[in-house]
Amino acid sequence: MENLARPPCHVTGTAFITGGGSGIGKFIASTYAQNGIEGLALADINITNLQNVQAELSNLYPDVRVEVFSVNVTEEKQIAAIIQSAAAKFGRIDISIHAAGITGAVAPTHEYPLEDWQRVINTNQTGVMLCDKWMIRQMLTQELRAGYEGRGMIVNVASIAGVSAPDGRIGAAAYVASKHAVVGLTKLDAKIYANQGIRINAICPGYVVTPLIRQELESHALSFEIEKTSLKRAAEAEEIANAVLFLTSRMGSYMCANTFVVDGGYTA
Repeated sequence: MENLARPPCHVTGTAFITGGGSGIGKFIASTYAQNGIEGLALADINITNLQNVQAELSNLYPDVRVEVFSVNVTEEKQIAAIIQSAAAKFGRIDISIHAAGITGAVAPTHEYPLEDWQRVINTNQTGVMLCDKWMIRQMLTQELRAGYEGRGMIVNVASIAGVSAPDGRIGAAAYVASKHAVVGLTKLDAKIYANQGIRINAICPGYVVTPLIRQELESHALSFEIEKTSLKRAAEAEEIANAVLFLTSRMGSYMCANTFVVDGGYTA
């Protein structure tokens, strides 16, 4: 029987996180370090950010081993290599969070630049697919553990833009399309691999105070969107990290193929 003396949101083993150098990914790493994780494999395109996060976490949580990997999630060879390297360093990967993403141009569809469309789709959609592809391959080789952990857990970071569309004043064709694709891929893969011990979910945050949208929030450019939330505010990144912790802990053990919306009531 599982050790019920542990806190219900306790996690163990190793977590792999893309986008781990800033924003939601960074806060997920910190939240895991606070709640029992033994190893963190953090991946990001910005190696300086990663090294800063590594130093910060190692100072605060010296018992947690932190490894960092520079990666462009649109490059399959890089994704395959760092997942294989992380698994070799830690022995296995128990949790994988795919949080790397970009927002893209603000323009209506009839004016949307093709170059930007392809850039956003490559990062947000193809990047998540590549992470899923190679992480699932890795997890299928891992021992099936009893309890909620199985062979591993994956959380794809989508968005409320994956289950709805923003106000008509915001043209975000590529972002909305890419995040809807993440939700669809998550549902499909979750059904395919659940009986092989891999539990997959998507989380759909609302507007979050991160470097990507901080300027828009501070200039009140998104005030009309924030007003649509029941809580009348944007989320802190820590609040999204806590929801991811729930999904990958014993508390979330029966959640599979789920689109977990954390939006302050925006889509109600």
